Amino acid sequence: MVDSQYYLPNDVGISALDCSEAFRLLSPREKMYAHYLSRAAWYGGLAVLLQTSPESANIFVLLQRIFRKQTPAQLEKDATAAGLSSEEYQAFLVYAAGLYANMGNYKSFGDTKFIPNLPKYKLEALVKASQAFQEQPTEMKALWDSCSCLIYSLEKRQKQLGLGDKGITTYFSGNCSLEDAELAQKFLDSKVNCVVDGECQSCCGSFNFEDKEFSVKRGDYSPLMEKVASNLQQAQAFAANENQRKMLEEYQRSFTLGSIEAHKEGSRYWIKDKSPIVESYIGFIESYRDPFGSRGEFEGFVAIVNKAMSERFANLVSSAEVLLPELPWPQDFEKDTFLKPDFTSLDVLTFAGSGIPAGINIPNYDDIRQSEGFKNVSLGNVLAVAYATQKEKLTFLEEDDKDMFIQWKGPSFDVQVGLHELLGHGSGKLFVQDDNGEFNFDQTKVINPESKQLVSSWYHGSETWDSKFTTIASSYEECRAECVGLYLCLNKQVLSIFGNEGQQADDVIYVNWLSMVRGGLLGLEFYTPESQSWRQAHMQARFVILRVLLEVGEGLVGLKEVTGQDGKPDIRITLDRSKISTVGKDAIHRFLCKLQVFKSTADVAGGRALYEGYSTVSDGGSHDFLRLRETVLLRKEARKMFVQANTKIKGDVELVEYEGTAAGLIRSFTERFEEDAELLEADLLELNKRDHKIWKPIF
Repeated sequence: MVDSQYYLPNDVGISALDCSEAFRLLSPREKMYAHYLSRAAWYGGLAVLLQTSPESANIFVLLQRIFRKQTPAQLEKDATAAGLSSEEYQAFLVYAAGLYANMGNYKSFGDTKFIPNLPKYKLEALVKASQAFQEQPTEMKALWDSCSCLIYSLEKRQKQLGLGDKGITTYFSGNCSLEDAELAQKFLDSKVNCVVDGECQSCCGSFNFEDKEFSVKRGDYSPLMEKVASNLQQAQAFAANENQRKMLEEYQRSFTLGSIEAHKEGSRYWIKDKSPIVESYIGFIESYRDPFGSRGEFEGFVAIVNKAMSERFANLVSSAEVLLPELPWPQDFEKDTFLKPDFTSLDVLTFAGSGIPAGINIPNYDDIRQSEGFKNVSLGNVLAVAYATQKEKLTFLEEDDKDMFIQWKGPSFDVQVGLHELLGHGSGKLFVQDDNGEFNFDQTKVINPESKQLVSSWYHGSETWDSKFTTIASSYEECRAECVGLYLCLNKQVLSIFGNEGQQADDVIYVNWLSMVRGGLLGLEFYTPESQSWRQAHMQARFVILRVLLEVGEGLVGLKEVTGQDGKPDIRITLDRSKISTVGKDAIHRFLCKLQVFKSTADVAGGRALYEGYSTVSDGGSHDFLRLRETVLLRKEARKMFVQANTKIKGDVELVEYEGTAAGLIRSFTERFEEDAELLEADLLELNKRDHKIWKPIF
């Protein structure tokens, strides 16, 4: 029997992302702009297959070839003839939908591998019965043989993404250790001036560094990046203003030449493009899935503004300068000037990559964020379906809390996302001494509130948050932002901005804190005891917050192990709402101040000790978290998948929508690339083959 965490259940939630009304209201020019940006995002998103696992691209091509010849409904007849039951065929469709939704065979949220929930011989029989196999048996057999073993393999290392013996990664070669990754980072840091040049050919070649040979080449993903750049160029003709045109021009240069500086320049124009009707961002953005925490995964989104909710976020931005001083660190640890960002609520048209978040704060370039600004977006149509929960599936809460949780989860999440993105990721200063020896703070006067001494450490030159804090950087920063949300949601002004007054405001606070406590418990699903590692940054962050709130005691938070109505182990969460604004607020105040001080001062040792200490999952102390984890796994609910529309030019731009089912998700992908499917699939196979020798130690 395979552990259920390694397959997707047949009843997994699948929802269509509705943006039809928002799209209808666009002008013909705006629709063309959105169409070409979407095409660029979808083509670029295919790079994630190559960034996830050695087999993901080949599995994708296998599925595309099968479903290009037959729809899921047509293929079902062949499946039945091949001996598959209706449940087994549905399991195959769910697996295929999962592969598309995650852009690979590892969950984007949690980094766990998932395999088909049907026997291998049954899946092989289905593949061989398909029309695609009947028409091209030699090619299809070779494709099946290239990935069939890895589709099902659950050897220890292949169960999750990770570095070295802790998992699989295609960000590093198969024999790369943490020490190798650290050396590679030092080498890359030493070449920072070359990287800034971007298109400079001197970046490439062989280099000796600390008695090791490094070879630098360009051109990875080049066939995909060519398509990205081509569609961005076509979008340029429909740009609404000069900032959009220059932004797209710089993005093209970045994807054509491999220039980070060009992408940064494009991001600067993007920040200046205030309140566009069609919003977008594209590139190698988030570093969550790089085990070392530095390399960006490709993503691209296109979305349409929701004016009503955006007005609330704009009011929050206007209040930011009043709210920032409320945060628990000294003024010297806050940015010199708060650069008011755009903050909009958007309905997603396209989000290409490994998964869709609820909110985003970008760009991720520290130097731009500190001195030039950033943007925040909340993805409204994602929030509308992602966190809708049926009462019977709502785990670990007291019955009295369930109805309130369902009623106020949406409004509380709007508040939390707004605070998390704007005043969480948007707050706090990094102390830096630049390459000219200049400081951005007065090192003779600024006192560290933890040590009560002068600040004695800071970032030097090209050092960044990610390059210093590496493996904990992403989760640590998410934890800091989540704490800001918890802390400031107690502010009545914030609650009023989102339309919450009186008892409703108190209920929103309670549900927001209760949701965070429950999230911390659910986070145990994403911890791997064998390697003592976390697989998801946000869930690790929420577990850390749970530990902080449990540690403070005084009856604030309780976790009680009970027996459920089904006779199996269960857990009940309690939260004393009368102590949130006192005991709870004080605990978050102290912890949040520590997080910011360690971050500002580049105190890696102090930050690691604090964060890794609270991240520890053990069977000792007042709570047996390893046993609680088993109960969480027993009662876990699979994460929802989203079906996204396509756009097609038929005179005007048309929106093509699909039903919220596994079959609908599959059809959306096969129709998404039908124009140049064969060439695209050949490119993916060739790109994967090019790197195959690097993964051999994995096999």
